[in-house]
Amino acid sequence: MQRRYITVDVFTDRAFGGNPLAVVLDAGGLSTAQMQAIATEFNYSETTFVLPSQDAANNAQVRIFTVRSEIPFAGHPNVGTAFVLATRAATAPARLKFEEKAGLVPVEILSEQGRVIGAELTAPQQLQRMDEVSAAEAAACLSLSASDVKTDRHAPQVVSVGLPFLVVEIASREALKRARPDAAAFARALARFGRDVVYFYTRDVPDSEQPLDLQARMFHPGASGLSEDPATGSATAAAAALLADLDPISDGELRLRIGQGVDMGRPSLLLTRARKQGGAVASVHVGGGCVQMMEGTLRVEGAD
Repeated sequence: MQRRYITVDVFTDRAFGGNPLAVVLDAGGLSTAQMQAIATEFNYSETTFVLPSQDAANNAQVRIFTVRSEIPFAGHPNVGTAFVLATRAATAPARLKFEEKAGLVPVEILSEQGRVIGAELTAPQQLQRMDEVSAAEAAACLSLSASDVKTDRHAPQVVSVGLPFLVVEIASREALKRARPDAAAFARALARFGRDVVYFYTRDVPDSEQPLDLQARMFHPGASGLSEDPATGSATAAAAALLADLDPISDGELRLRIGQGVDMGRPSLLLTRARKQGGAVASVHVGGGCVQMMEGTLRVEGAD
């Protein structure tokens, strides 16, 4: 059976920016092993597989695979998958709801002059603040010194709104640009947490990169060792939730414009907002634009 696929660049308004995503439609009948093989073949940071929903109240079941394994939730796969489904609908929906391993993920469709341009997801879980890491350990993962890590607002900490990341604040834009992943330090510092992903950001954004509130990067395991992700919606949402939790306001909304991928030549813009109610983070959202790139079909032998 032929399977249709569409690729999109996510968190950008132009081709060859943002984070590439492959969306496999008609995924029913594919085994987990086949989905993993397809994701490895595409070799993108994530590939999604769209299946019929288990509950008729929802729009689809979405499974998300990296080149190495299935994950319960991710940001740009939700935004990109919602964009693909909305653009293929006879009438674009206002919102979609996906069933994922981390829970239900609502996604609002973003339109401009009647044209679908992107989407905004709501994270499926409440903020979880987990283990802290020393500044020295976090810096070593990034080939930086401890003085390059800021701890006045928060220590390097593993946080999650559906998928955990070590979130680190960096003192300067120059240090952010200088960072390189150190595999041995990753293994020492992060293996005990069962995570091997570091999201790091700085508030030191030069005028030439405005109007951004933060500039960020993210290192993670790829098909051939540690690599960089150009736009990471789930990590952005987790970081925004952490910053909102630290904000002294009791009720309101923290909005941030976050750049990522600039230092690897795939500039991305992630728009995030975290809503607080009664002193706690009630919900966190991240969205942005999408551009369709390719479409075609694939055939997997032995699949229904």
